Amino acid sequence: MESAHYFSAQPAGPFTRKPLTVDLAGETRRLQTSSGIFSPDGIDKGTAVLLADVPAPAPQGNLLDIGCGWGPIALTMALRAPHAHVYAVDVNERCVTLTNENAGLLGLNNVTASTPDAVDPELRFDTIWSNPPIRIGKDELHALLRLWIPRLAPGGSAWLVVQKNLGSDSLQRWLAAELDSGFSVTRESTSKSFRILRVRKASQ
Repeated sequence: MESAHYFSAQPAGPFTRKPLTVDLAGETRRLQTSSGIFSPDGIDKGTAVLLADVPAPAPQGNLLDIGCGWGPIALTMALRAPHAHVYAVDVNERCVTLTNENAGLLGLNNVTASTPDAVDPELRFDTIWSNPPIRIGKDELHALLRLWIPRLAPGGSAWLVVQKNLGSDSLQRWLAAELDSGFSVTRESTSKSFRILRVRKASQ
């Protein structure tokens, strides 16, 4: 939790880019980061668990990263699915800028980062990956998931990583109760105090 302001649209402090070297999709990547965002110094533990444990995203169609930060999830999706289009959303405008710039540094033209309201509401997503921002509070988190999870395409899956002591089991129960019978909610794995939840939309 580097900054109390990373849930803000315009975090406090100067937007000063600094270099970041990380491993994404099996290779070392040289990117940019900044203060005022989530996990500015590297890949946080939850995201690392997600990227290590989930299956490959859909090879084509639309993919989504909810709460993109500087872009580790979105960039990995784009590298692993070069024929798909990745949408990355964050309320923090600094994160949106960094994710777009980092996609450019990697030569990726299949990433679009934006604030949530800039995404076409008619879009449907074949794969969603997210380390959702649990600490924004239960009401805000539920509103966020209500906005995006129902926009799965038929047969699509959302994969969410949630720390056990931050309510992964209660979130699983809430999702199962909140979503209609066209969705299934399962716990796929547990690793390093994190659970990975999968929400799947029926094919028909």
